[in-house]
Amino acid sequence: MINLKQFEVWFVTGSQHLYGPETLEQVAEHSKTIAQALSQSKNIPVNVVFKPVVVTPEAILEVCREANAAKNCVGLITWMHTFSPAKMWIAGLQALQKPWAHLHTQYNRDIPWADIDMDFMNLNQSAHGDREFGFMSSRMRLERKVVVGHWQDDGVQTSLGTWARAACAWHDAQGARFARFGDNMREVAVTEGDKVNAQMRLGYSVNGYGIGDLVDYINEVSDAEIDQIIQEYLDQYQVVPSLRPGGSQHQSLRDGARIEAGLRHFLEHGKFKGFTTTFEDLHGLAQLPGLGVQRLMADGYGFAAEGDWKTAALVRAMKVMSVGLEGGTSFMEDYTYHLSQSGMKVLGAHMLEICPSIAATKPSLEVHPLSIGGKADPVRLVFDAKSGPAVNAAVMEMGNRLRMVVNQVDALPADEPLPKLPVARALWIPQPDLKTSAAAWILAGGAHHTGFSLSLTAEHLEDFAEIAGMEFLLIDKDTTVSGFKKELRWNDLYYHLAKGI
Repeated sequence: MINLKQFEVWFVTGSQHLYGPETLEQVAEHSKTIAQALSQSKNIPVNVVFKPVVVTPEAILEVCREANAAKNCVGLITWMHTFSPAKMWIAGLQALQKPWAHLHTQYNRDIPWADIDMDFMNLNQSAHGDREFGFMSSRMRLERKVVVGHWQDDGVQTSLGTWARAACAWHDAQGARFARFGDNMREVAVTEGDKVNAQMRLGYSVNGYGIGDLVDYINEVSDAEIDQIIQEYLDQYQVVPSLRPGGSQHQSLRDGARIEAGLRHFLEHGKFKGFTTTFEDLHGLAQLPGLGVQRLMADGYGFAAEGDWKTAALVRAMKVMSVGLEGGTSFMEDYTYHLSQSGMKVLGAHMLEICPSIAATKPSLEVHPLSIGGKADPVRLVFDAKSGPAVNAAVMEMGNRLRMVVNQVDALPADEPLPKLPVARALWIPQPDLKTSAAAWILAGGAHHTGFSLSLTAEHLEDFAEIAGMEFLLIDKDTTVSGFKKELRWNDLYYHLAKGI
């Protein structure tokens, strides 16, 4: 569903006429080589496209305007091979509407000690050319990512690839549509928010639809389509006997397949990239959507329960950023704790809707009572999540700004089997420990719904937050409650004063 290779990042190199045509030809050749190497890097998921070296204010403005209009361009990588007087960049940077990363590198890795002369020095001036460019970028108060190191280094390419993934997620959000079936869970605060502000700031729109609009699509699903979906279930999952054809609860599986197909048709027809549901608005549905939601998330749709559109949009962004990476990404909720003195842990889950992309083994397709919602027992995929480093992220509206809080966690197997827990789940130890992380999360106003990913790092999310103009807070192994409190106070002051800067 999501193909990042359709996107481009433009490689734009700055110089000036001062050095003469021969030097500029060398600059162009070096730039082409670097752009081609980055484009072929396994760490960069998009095409990196060389653009002619810019040496005048007019050329810079033109390439920035072209980038704005280019449908598949998600951002720019800028590099000053020589000295590019930064006043030339003012108009272009003011016009640029795409995110950009500043690569501070040089063509040669090492100083040619025995041969270095002034011709070499005039050509290879990135050490101070990029600092001139950096001054103007900072003077204009422009957010960008700065990556330092030789362009062939794995770390440099990885960092650029991380930023490119965030740029793709931002590009994907522009004009994206999210469907909200029903409202948010009644009286809940954090799932509320200003959808108009989100559209102005983040680019995506959120609109509500009556559950009857979805039911119309569900009722139009044919038996033949249901049969086809049932076969997919049988091929892909461990289906319990009662749900198999001829089983006592097979009709529940057919109801789940019908809901999945109806949801899929609704989303495809409306060109939506994500959606929300709520168990408080199920009129006309046989059961709360569970299985269908899980499978749609696995296909790349953003989702959150109880009307939480901000988390649905976050999950979609995380899905885009994680394309092609191992691990998986899902909607998640901190559900219950293991507060043992021998090691405190978090059990994450939800009523039904955890994405099978994070499953450690083949999921089991089961049916169980839900006890809320007042509908028939819903079908769902049950599994344990994979182990490994992961991130938990949430986005909240704080009144004068959007805030993203991210906790680095370590996912691990359950201490013991969970034979009676009829939902998909993940277990993790939050960094630096549960007491510190939970206190910091609560002090930050962190939501109970999150995007959970074994594919992404905090750097991916920080890059995305920076592009989106969100406040970013990280809880990791170095976090202390006292230090985190200070960061919150400093940020409150900054965002208050920034209105006047």
